[in-house]
Amino acid sequence: MKKSRLLWIAALILLFFISLLMSAPARLLSHVVPPEQVLMRGLSGTVWQGGASSVIVHLPQGYLQLGAVQWSLKPLSLLLLTPHLTVNSEWGEQRFNGELAVRGRNDLQISNAEAQLSATLLGRFAPVSVVGMFNLQLDRLQLREGLPYSTLGRLVWQDAGWESPRGLVPLGSYALDVEQAPAEALRGEVITLSGPLRASGSLELTDRRYDVDILLDSDDALDGQLQAMLSLIAVPEDGRYRISLARDL
Repeated sequence: MKKSRLLWIAALILLFFISLLMSAPARLLSHVVPPEQVLMRGLSGTVWQGGASSVIVHLPQGYLQLGAVQWSLKPLSLLLLTPHLTVNSEWGEQRFNGELAVRGRNDLQISNAEAQLSATLLGRFAPVSVVGMFNLQLDRLQLREGLPYSTLGRLVWQDAGWESPRGLVPLGSYALDVEQAPAEALRGEVITLSGPLRASGSLELTDRRYDVDILLDSDDALDGQLQAMLSLIAVPEDGRYRISLARDL
């Protein structure tokens, strides 16, 4: 009888702590997430299902605003030591929704994800001035040690354009289809969806070495300033331009 009573007390204590854990407020994350990397404001809800009115991520190129973020964390995934979250974010026209699974300190998997962001963000990573929208669809992207390990998805650059000193030069819409079997090289194919400037070619990433081979051409004469811009990144070839790169990250 005494043993049965002790088991009941232990079960009640366990349920009490589980209840406390499940109702842990989201504001506790501010004590866990490094503020020098991720700045979260307006936390609400719980650690398991909550949101933030503003999330800013610090990248080497500067700060990236994610806007309002909502998340849902599966409790069972913690027992398996693989935190699994469903995340949605929105900031103006910039959006993201998908599933994240953290399998280790340097092992992140993104699946069933869709994202939309302005092409003007490229200006933070390269000395270019372009417009349009990037639309990303990812069936899966697994990163290990910061590099792709397994990938399947498509990136579309919609209504691409170049901001020349004389004004906007329309380019077109393009897609990059990428696929990578686990531990193999990542391969991508560039295709033109529409527009005056055609692009076709491929890219490959093996470990930390990438190879790019893209051919640009047009049925009409290219704008003089666009030709000058292309000559900085591509080599003229029979009235066309070829971008050919082979470098290490």
